[in-house]
Amino acid sequence: MTQRPAQPIASTPDAVIESEQRVWPGRFPVDIVKFRNRRFDGVMSETRTWELWRRGQASALIPYDPVADVVVLIDQFRLPALAAGIGPVLVELPAGLCEAGENPVVTIQREMLEEMNLAANHIERIGGYLLTSGGADEFCHLYAGRVVAPPADADGIAGYGGEIAENEDIRVRVWPAAKAIEAAFAGEFTNVMTVVALFWLASKREVLRRTWSTP
Repeated sequence: MTQRPAQPIASTPDAVIESEQRVWPGRFPVDIVKFRNRRFDGVMSETRTWELWRRGQASALIPYDPVADVVVLIDQFRLPALAAGIGPVLVELPAGLCEAGENPVVTIQREMLEEMNLAANHIERIGGYLLTSGGADEFCHLYAGRVVAPPADADGIAGYGGEIAENEDIRVRVWPAAKAIEAAFAGEFTNVMTVVALFWLASKREVLRRTWSTP
């Protein structure tokens, strides 16, 4: 994964950027930004200082097989979850950060192949979401994709994947759609994009089973 250039923040009539200072130049840089924004009373604020983690655009997709009525999800160890004091192995969607100027659909097609060796033969946009509005600029484009689920064992495990060069260790698991949706509503998943996608699927599932069952 290459370093992604973070573009300067453009001022607007309601938000004036006074300065940006790069304080950590790593793969995902951190900037100190001084700015003023228009308050709800119409007056511009005093100068404010914010630490901003520059992660950029991302893409994620929920793979759904409408014939088998299953979703294909991944299990992955996440250090930030450990730091947050929760179980560090999360149930997630295939996802990844976009390369500079890359179409998010191209991003998720690449990530699906890398993480689960799976391709979607139809992709539908769900929406776009700012993941950590208080500290990072990461904006995730979320999609649903029609797939043919891979064979799985009695525990739903369909194999393993991940980019070797990035030391990824990913377990691919097939879930009955009803079971995954039930787990999401029960609060069993802590990855927000997984939950949003499953809530969306809960509202669209019967329609998709009719409209997606015939390619």
